[in-house]
Amino acid sequence: MALSGRTALLAAAGALVVGLLPGWGGILAVAVPLLAAVLFDLARAAPVRSLRVERSGATSVRLGEDAEVTLTVTNPSGRALRAELRDAWPPSSWRPGTSFAASRHRLTVPAGERRRLTTALAPTRRGDHRPVRVTVRSHGPLGLAARQGGHAVPWTLRVLPPFTSRKHLPGKLARLRELDGRTTLLTRGEGTEFDSLRDYVPGDDVRSIDWRATARQSTVAVRTWRPERDRHLLLVLDTGRTSAGRVGDIPRLDAAMDAALLLTALASQAGDRVDLLAFDRVARTSVRGRTGGDVLPATVAAMARLEPALVETDTRAMAAAALATAPRRSLIVLFTGLDTAPVESGLLPVLPQLTHRHTVVVVAVADPRVAEMAAARGTVPGVYEAAAAAQHEAERARIGDRLRRLGVTVVEAGPEELPPAVADAYITLKAAGKL
Repeated sequence: MALSGRTALLAAAGALVVGLLPGWGGILAVAVPLLAAVLFDLARAAPVRSLRVERSGATSVRLGEDAEVTLTVTNPSGRALRAELRDAWPPSSWRPGTSFAASRHRLTVPAGERRRLTTALAPTRRGDHRPVRVTVRSHGPLGLAARQGGHAVPWTLRVLPPFTSRKHLPGKLARLRELDGRTTLLTRGEGTEFDSLRDYVPGDDVRSIDWRATARQSTVAVRTWRPERDRHLLLVLDTGRTSAGRVGDIPRLDAAMDAALLLTALASQAGDRVDLLAFDRVARTSVRGRTGGDVLPATVAAMARLEPALVETDTRAMAAAALATAPRRSLIVLFTGLDTAPVESGLLPVLPQLTHRHTVVVVAVADPRVAEMAAARGTVPGVYEAAAAAQHEAERARIGDRLRRLGVTVVEAGPEELPPAVADAYITLKAAGKL
């Protein structure tokens, strides 16, 4: 039960009556009619527990976009429902400062009818968002008292990574198509993938004659080949401690995922097979065996619930998992950090296992704040910041050189520049015939 502000006002007005008629007589003269009115209001209010509440609407949305979830409230009782309803969701489901207004609704449902309400959500975090409870306050005809109760109405809204780098995809695809014809010139000998048939000309290798096609026509037909396009890419996301560091307004992991999504879209459009592995001490998620148009949606869905783990990454276990996922020669793209201690103690000892069989690209998210610090001058704090930034950049350059000496391609850029830089590295390797 809940009492309204109108009841409080009537009680305050009744205090004046008690002042004029002191004693029990005045108290009873006010309390009895007010109590009777409250009980009448409660009796005439539509019951809350018998209401049927159902959900429908959006089940997934990209981070930064709005989603609408619909509540259908059915009133099976014989009394009209005049109510206030609160649709409670976690705080990260709302745009900051809007949760109070967006979660509350007023509705009137006549006896035996239903009404629909729309809750507009604007999630600020990735992952699965689930509602807490639907609370209904049913008011009586006098507006003095209300019945109140809650309903658990399950629903799941999956908030996917925003994939802001998709704006680069058309340009990278156009460049890939331009280079597609040049790749054959960089590969010696015949390719392994059938391309087309053409007429025989003197000087052609007789082993390339297609005798079945020749039998069906009046000229000799020759098979032409091209290098195999169906390459394998394994994207490895390091979800350990270093991925939790924030670069600007987002964690490093989110910036790495955006670059991984652009590479997934580009490689799948190019006809390559793309797998995903997220790992710290254990595998957090994986996507394997998807082809064509199924790769990108599956990868986006797998990334939605990924969060950094505040543990040191077991690099040996991650390398073993990568080798098990990619048994044949592949392009392994490792999204990790280039901090000196983790790289020297963890990554460098296991890289020879990967580079012996695979082409390896190490991708790291650079902090634009370091470049700002390096340019700081004129004040004592600025000089110290510039010195710290110079030392940091020297350490990163030294680590990058050690990785390159092992045959690793290193890509490091800020969150905005990282996705196109990774795509360019992939296109360069593909054009050079190194995949």
